[in-house]
Amino acid sequence: MSSGETVLARWSPDDASSVPPFEQIRVRILDLAASGELAVGARLPSVRALAGRLGLAVNTVARAYRELEQAGIVRTQGRAGTVIAAAGDELLAQVAEAAAAYASVVSRHGIATDRALDLVRAAIEGSRTG
Repeated sequence: MSSGETVLARWSPDDASSVPPFEQIRVRILDLAASGELAVGARLPSVRALAGRLGLAVNTVARAYRELEQAGIVRTQGRAGTVIAAAGDELLAQVAEAAAAYASVVSRHGIATDRALDLVRAAIEGSRTG
């Protein structure tokens, strides 16, 4: 069993959550990559294997993997499977770059820090439920 399979074997989506299962899977893998618990090159379970273990449709897991691949977090290598492609430092660098751009806009328009942070919180919560 690969490290990706082992780490994901201890987790399952929250059925009571308003966050769709594909998004829960995407965020979980993203968090594991960012924390380093899933190192660059760690192999993830196949779409079918993870879907079967979680009791979800194959398309649900496939969507999570597809979105992670589009974001550059994972890389699908055909028959060799899906592996983590980006380390936490790279993920955090992308977030820091976006934060710096946002801070520049906030500063340029004279928006109070508390108000700007409220807007960020609302955007994050909206992206998790939408």
